[in-house]
Amino acid sequence: MLRWMCKSKIHRLTITGSELGYEGSVSVDRDLLEAADIAPYEMVQIYNLHNGARFETYAIPAPKSSGEVCLNGAAARLGMIGDKIILVATAFVEDKDIASFVPRVIFVDEKNRPVKKGVSK
Repeated sequence: MLRWMCKSKIHRLTITGSELGYEGSVSVDRDLLEAADIAPYEMVQIYNLHNGARFETYAIPAPKSSGEVCLNGAAARLGMIGDKIILVATAFVEDKDIASFVPRVIFVDEKNRPVKKGVSK
């Protein structure tokens, strides 16, 4: 059996931009995507801690060390600059691999700089 698991999480990002006219996605500082093992164009879920919105889109890299987190396209309607969000990527994991499976969790400061890495266990 396959189980749908949290593969990566970036916790408490601050939205820094909003581009309604863009075709869609969320732009995230490339350093953060790499730290969280999220590939360009990988599907992600976003949970807005300010308004409760939960939605899916795909991640695209923003410039390294920029701290950028920009909601693009329709997603721009679901959060405002300054809102805190959680960004999650998931994966299907075989039952036999569950015991050794460890998600990658990144915590950030107010400027979206990594402060520590963690695991959910």
